[in-house]
Amino acid sequence: MEQKKLFLLDAYALIFRAYHAMKYSPRFTSGGMNTSAIFGFVNTLDEVLRKENPTHIAVCFDPAGKTFRHEMFADYKAGREATPEDIKVAVPYIKDIIRAYGIPVVEKEGYEADDVIGTLATMSRSRGFSTFIMSPDKDLSQLVDPSVKIYRPGYKGQPAEVRGEKEVCDVFGINRPIQVIDILALMGDKVDNIVGCPGVGEKTASKLILEFDSVENLIANTDKLKGALKTKVESNVDNILFSKKLATICTEVPIEFDEEAYSRHPVDEAAIRDIFGKLEFRSLLSRVLGDKAEAKPAPKPAPAFGELSLFGNDITDAAAAEAEPAPTEHTCKTIIATDANIDELVDKALSQKTIGIHMVCTAPNAMEAVPAGIAVALSPNEAFYLEATEESTFDILRILKSETVEKVGINLKFDMVVALNIAEKLAAPYYDVAIAHYLLQPEMSHSINRLAEIYLKKILPDYQLPATAKANKFNPALSLEIEDIAKVACARAAACLELKPVFDKKLEEEKMAHLLHDIELPLVEVLADMEHTGVRIDTDALAAYSKALTQRLADIERACIDLAGIQFNVGSPAQVGEVLFDKLRIDEKAKKTKTGQYSTTEEVLEKLSGKHPIVGKILEFRKIKKLLSTYVNALPELINPHTGKIHTTYNQTVTATGRLSSTNPNLQNIPIRNDDGREIRKAFIPDDGHSFFSADYSQIELRIVANISKDEALVEAFLAGEDIHRATAAKIFHERTEDVTDDQRRKAKTANFGMIYGISAFGLSERLQIPRSEAKQLIEGYFETFPGVRRFMDQSIEMAKEKGFVTTLFGRRRMLPDITSRNAVVRGYAERNAINAPIQGTAADIIKIAMNRIYRRFDREGIRSKMLLQVHDELNFDVVPGEEDSVSRIVKEEMEAAFSGTVPLVADCGSGANWLEAH
Repeated sequence: MEQKKLFLLDAYALIFRAYHAMKYSPRFTSGGMNTSAIFGFVNTLDEVLRKENPTHIAVCFDPAGKTFRHEMFADYKAGREATPEDIKVAVPYIKDIIRAYGIPVVEKEGYEADDVIGTLATMSRSRGFSTFIMSPDKDLSQLVDPSVKIYRPGYKGQPAEVRGEKEVCDVFGINRPIQVIDILALMGDKVDNIVGCPGVGEKTASKLILEFDSVENLIANTDKLKGALKTKVESNVDNILFSKKLATICTEVPIEFDEEAYSRHPVDEAAIRDIFGKLEFRSLLSRVLGDKAEAKPAPKPAPAFGELSLFGNDITDAAAAEAEPAPTEHTCKTIIATDANIDELVDKALSQKTIGIHMVCTAPNAMEAVPAGIAVALSPNEAFYLEATEESTFDILRILKSETVEKVGINLKFDMVVALNIAEKLAAPYYDVAIAHYLLQPEMSHSINRLAEIYLKKILPDYQLPATAKANKFNPALSLEIEDIAKVACARAAACLELKPVFDKKLEEEKMAHLLHDIELPLVEVLADMEHTGVRIDTDALAAYSKALTQRLADIERACIDLAGIQFNVGSPAQVGEVLFDKLRIDEKAKKTKTGQYSTTEEVLEKLSGKHPIVGKILEFRKIKKLLSTYVNALPELINPHTGKIHTTYNQTVTATGRLSSTNPNLQNIPIRNDDGREIRKAFIPDDGHSFFSADYSQIELRIVANISKDEALVEAFLAGEDIHRATAAKIFHERTEDVTDDQRRKAKTANFGMIYGISAFGLSERLQIPRSEAKQLIEGYFETFPGVRRFMDQSIEMAKEKGFVTTLFGRRRMLPDITSRNAVVRGYAERNAINAPIQGTAADIIKIAMNRIYRRFDREGIRSKMLLQVHDELNFDVVPGEEDSVSRIVKEEMEAAFSGTVPLVADCGSGANWLEAH
């Protein structure tokens, strides 16, 4: 009798793996939908079905919402980044494909996929199965036994790996796979936010479990430990035991083991043909269905933006889309510059009106990189590569510094910073194809490989990394022969040159060329200069603040213990629950998790904050602890050792709204609304002897609403110079302005900003902590007072439904594919974006214009002070002594002149010894 072979797939682990494997060369449909996660997952699924031929199979998913572990620990998985939107879009397609393969999708509310897998694997033992858990995650190794193994799929050319008991024990250095739980309990898991025992890594954890067998036995025998390790374990007993609970996979999920459902079933050919057709998986379709792949014409490709093609045209001919020529290998005459031909090649480049360029650099961080070489495309079919040497660097700089030759490239800001490292400049005119494409399709990939494939129908060559090279090496070119470097770099330069007229034509058609040439391209130089300048951090101030916060944590913990009347660990959710609900009994109907532990999430505690002073203390404890780990102790680690400054990276092609974002650090997320958060700004300081200057737009979004909606009452309030929130309160509550209470003003302020985001009565009631009926009356009163705002909101939604996008006052588009979704929640989110995008996007356009104007005026007037930071609607400067008045005057004038409307812009300015004082 054939051995029954069950494969249990950990869906999200495989989906994320597939998505990130194609991060730098993602796949898109002709409609702009990112299909990387789907394509990678289906390839993995198809491969395991063919190679391993399981008799039974199931794919397990995490359900929507929280699980029992979140009820045990509110911050479970809090460290994980938000799921990329592309994956959210992909999952429904993946589930449909799985079902079309005749494979069941298994998920259970309140439990993770790991728990479902653990339960099914446990059930399979008594049914005679040889079970394989297909996942790259280490946690599942705790389930391995004689009949259950881990199947780790192949990755980047490596074969699949099967781990049985011996292999798992060898990997973790333990005696039994079940001890993986103890290893995780000690070392913790940053991704899942499992604390473990701080200071104990995997090697130490393995050594301890080998010696003591379990964490329980370790804790019972800490007298056998010595020194710092003994202290660490003894001071983290609760954390260790609680971490073990979190790390233990539940094998008792209430589900049935449906052997018939898990058995292999025929593929639903019609469904596969339909789905793969929409996703434009031509090769996969042929592989799965073979000769039957062409049985029916392919369906309409899946659109990423409603029913729009790449540039907004209706897709009416699916057959034509299917008939488009497949991308072909890119060919380009490649010349390597030598002593014999270098002068001729460089002179030829400098005689051109436009060239394509691609710089090869030495490091992933622009501040640490220098040019390793440059490819120059003289035409889309001919390019040369100039390797950087002591002699040839002069020729590279001649090309970069030319003010007569337009240089077309991609990610030119990086190249500009690299040029500044050697005290040189990549001069205008220049053109960045990624930024041009960002304006056309802000939510698509802007990598040169994908742009070439989609718009030029060409597959660019890529670096072929030798087996001995480091997998995480930023630039594999540096380990290759110059011929291989030249081939790739020249192809990219040539592709950039060929893409320019394609994007120029589209931008003209969509009336967005002015956004590229007047706002985005000039901004590249501004951002490069800001990044290279960097900002100083007062590490002594942060260290002092860290010490003060640590002391506050200790004080709060003591206060909590005093209020509780017993000793307990304030950082332990389990002990907090026992104190609040068993000892103090502040809520007789306290909610428990499935494991019988009280829920102490932030949401639960906020609702109880008025019932006992200890609740507020616990919330404060948690907030301070997060502030320490996320900002106060993290910022010093980002200081560049060569410059002594932080050099944030500004992202110009990321957000859908047009706003800038920043990384390392993320300046937009530095908290400012409370005293603890504001104190972080105190650590941002100017150069010695200089001052810190800050300018912030006053209520820019509300002023934009007034200009867009032309609401008479709103316009009148601004023009009269009134306190806009007090004026709003007076109108809503029918009071004289001077009689408006602080509470009424607070409610009006929340309503003013809430309307921008399409807030509902429920949302407003939650935010203001008022009954929903009162919130509803407040919203109705608001729209009665400002009918023009209501009209603007309705018109924005209608425009989105009609065109599939909304625009800013400057013409920037926000695509809204979900505006006609049948899912009310998804559609509601799109409608709120239809309201907010024109406002937020216009604000983004305005501050970019202001940055360009200030930068150019500084240059014209010989101002040596530097623009340092852009955060939301605020600009910050390092001011040279003697230039204070000039900087203040120029910045205020240019910020307020960036947009001219019925309601003028107002910039509030300030200066001081640091960011906090200036702002």
